[in-house]
Amino acid sequence: MAEVKKVAFLTAGGLAPCLSSALAALIERYTEVAPQVELIAYTSGYKGLLLGESIPVTDEIRKQAAVLYTHGGSPIGNSRVKLTNVKDCVKRGLVKEGENPLEVAAAQLTKDGVDVLHTIGGDDTNTTAADLAAFLAENQYELTVVGLPKTIDNDVIPIRQSLGAWTAAEEGAKYFANVVAEHNANPRMLIIHEVMGRNCGWLTAATAVEYRKLLDGMDFVPGIGLSRERKEVHAVFVPEMAVDLEAEAVRLKAVMDAHDCVNIFISEGAGVESIVAQMEVKGETVPRDAFGHIKLDAVNPGAWFGKQFAEMLGAEKVLVQKSGYYSRAAPSNAADIELIQKCAFLAADCALKRETGVVGEDEERGNELRAIEFTRIKGGKPFDIEVSWFGDLLAGIGQRKGAKVHVAH
Repeated sequence: MAEVKKVAFLTAGGLAPCLSSALAALIERYTEVAPQVELIAYTSGYKGLLLGESIPVTDEIRKQAAVLYTHGGSPIGNSRVKLTNVKDCVKRGLVKEGENPLEVAAAQLTKDGVDVLHTIGGDDTNTTAADLAAFLAENQYELTVVGLPKTIDNDVIPIRQSLGAWTAAEEGAKYFANVVAEHNANPRMLIIHEVMGRNCGWLTAATAVEYRKLLDGMDFVPGIGLSRERKEVHAVFVPEMAVDLEAEAVRLKAVMDAHDCVNIFISEGAGVESIVAQMEVKGETVPRDAFGHIKLDAVNPGAWFGKQFAEMLGAEKVLVQKSGYYSRAAPSNAADIELIQKCAFLAADCALKRETGVVGEDEERGNELRAIEFTRIKGGKPFDIEVSWFGDLLAGIGQRKGAKVHVAH
C-alpha cells in the first residue's frame, strides 16, 4: 500500500454527542503522529462528497481542535444519504439521471487525491462506506476507510458501546428533570417521556437510570406535596419487552390515584409494529426514509401510548415530551470523551497502516478495541433486558418484566 498523504473526514446520519469530539480527536492524533498528512472534511456527509464540497483542515484549525470537545452537533454537517439508493440521490439533485452515486463519489475521491476516508456515523453510514470501498477496490483505487461508531441508540453489532450514548442518557435525564415538574400544572397528569431508540431500548433504560440518580441526590418535602413519588419513573417501555396495556393500566391507575400523576419513559420504537399495522389496516401510508426506515415522527409512538393510557388511567391531561433533539446535540461528557479519544486515536493509527474497519470494542472478541471488519457491522442490536441493572430499575419502580416485543390489545 502507498504512503498516506491525504485524509478526509465526514460525519453522517443523525446527530450524537460525539461527532464534534471525534473530529477533534482525529485532528489531534494526525497532528501528533503525522503532521505532514493533509486533512480535509467533506461537508454535510455523503452529500458533500457527491457534490465535491469540502473544507481544508488548516494549521489554525489544528491548533484550535480542542475547542471542538466543548461543542455538540457536527461542525462539518450531516445528512442521510445512501449511495446505493440511486433513485433518492437523483431525486435530491446529488447526482444526475443515469449516474451511479458510487461512481460519482469515487470520482470525487480520486479527484481530491484522498487516501483515507474516516466516516463517523452509525451502521448505515459505515456500511455505505464499505460499499464505497468495495466499489473502489474493484476499480483498482486504493482507498482505506476507517469508521467510528456513532449512535445514541447503542445498537451497533458487535460494538459494546457506541460513541455518544452515555452522554445522551445523561442529558435525557436532565431534560426530564425539568419536564416532570409539569405534573404540578394539572390534576391527574400523565407525562410521557419519549426517548430515541428505533429498535433498541438501551437509551431509554439508561436515561431512566440516570434520572433516578438525580432523584437520589434531591431533598423532598412530602407534607406539602413535594414527594419523590410524584417525580418518580413509574414505567419503562422498550421494544424488547412485552407491554400488556390492560395489566399496566391497573398498576398505573393505582399510582395515579395515590399521587395524582404518572410518568412513563418509552422508547420511540416501542409498539411500532402494532401502530404501523393499525395504520395499514386503515389504508394509511407509512412514511419511510432513504434507508427504508419508518419515519417515527409520523408514527408518533409517544402520542399513541398516551392516548391508550389516558382513558384507562382517568388522566385529565397528557403531556408527551421528546428529549432526542436536546440530548443528541449535546457536547460529549467526560466518559464519552475518554472512549472517543481511545477509538479515534486507534482509528488514525490503523488508517496510517492502511487497516480498514470500524473501530470499537468488539463484543465477539473479548471487548478488544480494534478495527472491526465492515462485513460484521450491523444495526438493530437489541438491548439485553436480562442485564442486572435493568432488572434493578424495574424492581425499583415496581414494574414486571415482559419477554418480547408485543403490545397486547
